[in-house]
Amino acid sequence: MIPILPVAVAPAPTVDGSSGLTAPPPLALYVHWPWCVKKCPYCDFNSHESRGELAEDSEAAYLAALIADLEAALPQIWNRPVVSVFIGGGTPSLMRAETAEALLAAIRMRLPLHPGAEVTLEANPGTAEAAKFAAFRAAGVNRLSIGVQSFDDARLAALGRIHDSGEARRAIEFAQRHFERVNLDLMYALPEQTLRDAEHDIATAVAAGVSHISAYHLTLEPNTPFHHAPPPLPDDDLAADMQEMVEARLAAAGFEHYETSAFAKAEQRCQHNLNYWSFGDYLGIGAGAHGKLSNHQTIWREARHRNPRAYLAGAARGDFISTRQAVAVGDLPGEFMMNALRLNDGFPLSLFTERTGLPLSVIEQSALAARRAGLLEVVDGRMRPTAQGRRFLNRLLARFL
Repeated sequence: MIPILPVAVAPAPTVDGSSGLTAPPPLALYVHWPWCVKKCPYCDFNSHESRGELAEDSEAAYLAALIADLEAALPQIWNRPVVSVFIGGGTPSLMRAETAEALLAAIRMRLPLHPGAEVTLEANPGTAEAAKFAAFRAAGVNRLSIGVQSFDDARLAALGRIHDSGEARRAIEFAQRHFERVNLDLMYALPEQTLRDAEHDIATAVAAGVSHISAYHLTLEPNTPFHHAPPPLPDDDLAADMQEMVEARLAAAGFEHYETSAFAKAEQRCQHNLNYWSFGDYLGIGAGAHGKLSNHQTIWREARHRNPRAYLAGAARGDFISTRQAVAVGDLPGEFMMNALRLNDGFPLSLFTERTGLPLSVIEQSALAARRAGLLEVVDGRMRPTAQGRRFLNRLLARFL
């Protein structure tokens, strides 16, 4: 038996199938910038090629739409403090420095940001400029996430990236002049990559002296060119060796492996992503942005119009949201566990009820079965995946879906 799995007291589900929450969870803001220079063949994010320099008037129109989108959403989040802001894409570093400054000023005018709130902007090495990075920092960005992916020119070419290894190193140098907190996104199990190639990427990232590294296994996502015409990839055994190497090398370098693909130095975890994984709330604005928002009765998921033209056309009508629906009470346990079990430390048992409004008893049988299979454990009041559960995370999560 699991040694600690108390039955939490929670309100009964409401008539519409939602649950009762004693208080809404922490709130984050996501801002989507949909344009990039070139669409990568593995990418399934909502990104669109700008086909040359984005016109200044188009950028101004999108900024105005973002601000109007935020204004329209304010009644849903009135007076709720915001713990973090994340500007993702696409390639947000394509935006003009003046745009970033105006965007963040508009956010600060309308939302109560926590003192010292984490404000992240994603950057592509192919769009890195020292002066622009300095301007982003002056505008209020305090964390930069750079999509390096690899330091191997052959691997970068195979991925369809617009930058080379030299540009990646220069982007890191520019970033570290102005930002204390820098994340590098890397991928492994790349086309024709060897274990030695992957080791070189990790060693180079560590030597750069950044405080956070995200290391992802390349996956072939549906509706991408790589899915339709797969490149030659390492087999499963070699990919597993690469994963073990990544974890061991980063641990030896002082990085804490705190989430499936995230590694951080002390006190440098990504607060925005931690809010996602802890089943916090987030408002998403911009083309294709998704959000999760709670009130005392219902947890809502919503999405904005995906295509930038449709989003701008909707903005002209005051119509930003393409879909909005309540999360059914039967889906809440699975949604919570899909996020929280990505964290290697798991979650305090009380968090399940705080964030879903449901008693722990609804997951008890699934948790017991996962524990008997060696995938899950409860230690010091926290439910967390075992080492085997982390290795076979999808198998663990399936027990709660």
